Amino acid sequence: MREEPTPPVPRSPARGTPVFEQFTAPEQVGPVLREALAACWTDVSNAGGAAGFPYPPVDRSDTVPALERIIDALAPRSCRLLTVVQDGEPVGWLNLRRDLFELIAHWGTLHHVQTHPKVQGQGYGAALVQEARRVARDEMGLEQLRLAARAGVGLEDFYGRLGWREIGRWPGALRLADGDDRDEILMHLSAL
Repeated sequence: MREEPTPPVPRSPARGTPVFEQFTAPEQVGPVLREALAACWTDVSNAGGAAGFPYPPVDRSDTVPALERIIDALAPRSCRLLTVVQDGEPVGWLNLRRDLFELIAHWGTLHHVQTHPKVQGQGYGAALVQEARRVARDEMGLEQLRLAARAGVGLEDFYGRLGWREIGRWPGALRLADGDDRDEILMHLSAL
């Protein structure tokens, strides 16, 4: 059963007010939405976005199998897919996960945070991350969130403005090309 969308994003971009949608089971994600999410991921990656594919160009043969793995893992307690929709079209999405092992079940992680290039800079990404924070706290009972981000594209500043704190780096962990090694930035959000 698909959950009701949450209230609209507080900021109202020119093209219309977006809403959030949340999916907690594979059968909730129909073929049209799957195609739209894969297309978004392809466009984000090919525009240089740090969303899981470091070597553009990518196409559906890259994004569809990775997306299907995320969708297949959806479960209310451990794995959710959040989308932000503008004028009926998904323009961003992320994956919110938790490990159910009791030692670490109080925190979750964000993965593949992305907004389509045509709406970047309009507040959708920030609103989506804030919605993930609300879902993590209010619906999943999580106490903190973590994520890893690619250095060199301003993500630490983006997340910092949303209350996230850099807690460390893996130096040179991400090799984008010969001579282009980037740090992987470890970020933390507590007191959800």
